Amino acid sequence: MTDRQREITLRFLAEPADVNFGGKVHGGAVMKWIDLAAYACAAGWSGKYCITAYAGGIRFLKPILVGNLVEVCARVIYTGTTSMHIGLEVRAGDPKNQQRQLTTHCIVIMVAVDDTGKPTQVPEWVPVTEDDIAKRDSALRLMEMRKKIVREMEDHLM
Repeated sequence: MTDRQREITLRFLAEPADVNFGGKVHGGAVMKWIDLAAYACAAGWSGKYCITAYAGGIRFLKPILVGNLVEVCARVIYTGTTSMHIGLEVRAGDPKNQQRQLTTHCIVIMVAVDDTGKPTQVPEWVPVTEDDIAKRDSALRLMEMRKKIVREMEDHLM
């Protein structure tokens, strides 16, 4: 048994202050909730303060309405030496029933840092189930793709 927390779900009520000009929850509010859940998950796994190094592949699939109960589920899907890849899913729906629809998903990379702000080692996570192995393998493939994107984006620096 481990005292490491690999997964967490945060819940929020979508408030009128979260609305964009179209009357739906603003993507920035959703991204803030994602970052909060990623931090809570990474800190729970590593036992350390963590910072966001990357957020990518954010897919907004369905709108979130004011008054919806929003659930942001975060799970460690890969650990490096100092970093943790966190898979996130956002689901939302009427709080009066149990039905939630997938609205957004992405991956966030968090880095554990020490008191001086320098990256520090995190505990290794080893996948066991087929699903966990598939998610870990996907995180590794995405890491390679990001390296290519970084090289390509350098041409666009101003």
